[in-house]
Amino acid sequence: MTIEIGQELPTGTLTESNEFDAENGCPTNPQALDVSEMVSGKKIVIFGVPGAYTPLCSAQHLPGYVELAEQIKAKGVDEIWCMAVNDAFVMASWGRENNATDKVRMMADGSAIYSKALGLDRDLTGGGMGIRCFRFAMIVDNGVVSYIGVEGSGEFGASKAETILENL
Repeated sequence: MTIEIGQELPTGTLTESNEFDAENGCPTNPQALDVSEMVSGKKIVIFGVPGAYTPLCSAQHLPGYVELAEQIKAKGVDEIWCMAVNDAFVMASWGRENNATDKVRMMADGSAIYSKALGLDRDLTGGGMGIRCFRFAMIVDNGVVSYIGVEGSGEFGASKAETILENL
């Protein structure tokens, strides 16, 4: 069952890597983070993408949040998270390449466990991608969902940064 407005986020863990090896530039030191602790007392925007480095995600979805991060945060948002079913190393590199540092936190759900807990997992095995998450965005206030927009295949409207800005 997909999470809905008024529901509390499920407990779970996401992983983040935001350190890079000085010698080879590779991400290092991924940290497992408790979602419930991270959202407590904060307003968070979480947007999910089917995969790092995928065309729409790289051309529009993540860049839109990077570009509008200051405006979104000016509306009382403490943090913006990008979540994908990729590992923390991929998410860190993708974030760095898109200038997301200090704007958008790149959260990995490597085995789709949290996506499944949210009811936002989808099977893209037929296309060679395995289990991923739907493209989505939500506003979470102190752990409770106050807005959620989930996209169908090929859609991009309910989860883009401009839509979130309008709903804050």
